Amino acid sequence: MDTDRQLHELDARGWKRGLYADVQRTFRAPIVNWIFRTTMANEPGFLRYAWGQVKPVFQTRAFARLSVRYRDAVLDAMDAPDDPLPRYRPSETGLDPAAARELRGQLATYDVVAPRLAVLFETMDRALHGDPVGHEPGEVSAATEPFPDWLDRDRGRAPTLLDDADVADELADTVDRVRSFHGFDGGLPSIYRTLAQWPPFFERMWADVEPRLERDAFADALERTDDLVSSFVDATPYRPRVAPDDLTGVGFDEETVADVQGLFRQFNAGPVETVLPALPVFAATVDAAGERELI
Repeated sequence: MDTDRQLHELDARGWKRGLYADVQRTFRAPIVNWIFRTTMANEPGFLRYAWGQVKPVFQTRAFARLSVRYRDAVLDAMDAPDDPLPRYRPSETGLDPAAARELRGQLATYDVVAPRLAVLFETMDRALHGDPVGHEPGEVSAATEPFPDWLDRDRGRAPTLLDDADVADELADTVDRVRSFHGFDGGLPSIYRTLAQWPPFFERMWADVEPRLERDAFADALERTDDLVSSFVDATPYRPRVAPDDLTGVGFDEETVADVQGLFRQFNAGPVETVLPALPVFAATVDAAGERELI
């Protein structure tokens, strides 16, 4: 699979455009994440099939609860009353009011998608390898109740991103520290290419937050969120049929199966594991983090 290939929303037509719209509606965020764009560019037939299998996982009140608990687990560990995260008023971001408003809206979007991507990667990685999903289905009504209409609705703005080559030279030190912290060798994840649009804020925020990400509190947040996601995937009442035998049974060849297995394993077990729990932290610095009370 060529992970440099992507089909962007503006270039999508027909059913592909419709699927992207469905992803945005289901994830409640104005973004089609890289994992969808790359899979669509390389294996569109697989994505159409797999999305139909995994979509119900995100449509329950139980998932809504998980998304809230995920955020709270991160911020409970990282934003203690006696040692709160830095908070920046618009006038403290180093940006003009319009840019500060745009920054806040885009960080809200990343805050929304963090638990959704975590569950997507865990569910698909397990299911693609024939490992258990939904083997301990929840018995409470929330397991199958619909996702509440109001939660995370219209909360973010569509992210804009710089290409890696366009990231300002003045951010070189910050970018090196970001790569070192997460263990990335190649390009920057989307969140950092979004933040790179606003160098004054990116530099200040990372300088303030990086030491906190290196403390035990963030390790605790990683453990808590990992446990929450794992338990949710154990208990989901829906079992996506994307195991190797399922996929070959509906016409996908072994090479395609191996490609998608590798792609989702890369995201579920690689450096991106430390990126997703950091997203609510970044959003909280501009008061853009969402609901934290259990629903």
